[in-house]
Amino acid sequence: MVHRVFIDGAIGTTGLEIGERLATRPEFALITLDEASRKDATARAEALNAADVAILCLPDDAAREAVAMVDPAGPTRIIDASTAHRTAPGWTYGFPEIVGREAIAAARRVANPGCYPTGFLALLAPLVGAGLLPRDWPYTVHAVSGYSGGGKALIERFAREPDIAWRGYALGGGHKHVAEMQRIAGLAHPPVFSPAVVAAHRGMAVEVPLALAAMPGAASPAALRDALAAHYAGSRVVRVHDSEAAAAPDELLLRRGAAASDALDLFVFGSADDGQARMVALLDNLGKGASGAAIQSLNLMAGLDEATGLIV
Repeated sequence: MVHRVFIDGAIGTTGLEIGERLATRPEFALITLDEASRKDATARAEALNAADVAILCLPDDAAREAVAMVDPAGPTRIIDASTAHRTAPGWTYGFPEIVGREAIAAARRVANPGCYPTGFLALLAPLVGAGLLPRDWPYTVHAVSGYSGGGKALIERFAREPDIAWRGYALGGGHKHVAEMQRIAGLAHPPVFSPAVVAAHRGMAVEVPLALAAMPGAASPAALRDALAAHYAGSRVVRVHDSEAAAAPDELLLRRGAAASDALDLFVFGSADDGQARMVALLDNLGKGASGAAIQSLNLMAGLDEATGLIV
């Protein structure tokens, strides 16, 4: 069976990458609009309702507008890559390793996770859910991303200002990713989120530091690592690395010339006395953090193996 897919917002960073990768997949037929029709509401509505699956790669308001154009009684299923519906009622969060593959496969409305929350939730959600870390701890998350995560405007800025090495932002809090981090992880408090951009096109490192000695009932670093390994056992996308002292890498790196990847690599490093831990996720912000995640959900919704066409 060939599934018809319409990418609304196909000329943005995420939309372009999804389109390029689906163009070679015989399981999918892309519905496309010419430049004049992309901004025509009637043409967009026709394309949205002609699709088996519509993938929205739009700003939040435009994504809500697109959803309103879809006949709720029609056949079109939606994957929304914007922030608009990640905590909205009636939407399934598009992280199959966290919410379950069956939930994605059966869903009509899927909200693609944010890139930073993907790393944060991959590390924290299974451990909090298993009772190995407390729900009511004031967690912090430090993260850096390649500039492609900011879309065309930020890509152009880094090209225009090549002396920028690091850009910290959201300094007053209130970043739009915090709500999904708190809700999906089941936390009592919103985490303190410190995002930054570095001078690399793609790639992302997300770190959650843990003061285990001060946490009531917290497990040891080794137990946290073992629990993550068990949770992701058999996954071809998420990889939990051996970071015991004898096997721990001396450093973790993001490369400016990193190739596209849909993998998600997780590490748990512990101090000598087990009183502290640093949990780190490495991923491609355009892969598992955006386009790759949408394709993984699309595969499940189409009844295909979830890793089909993924770069892992």
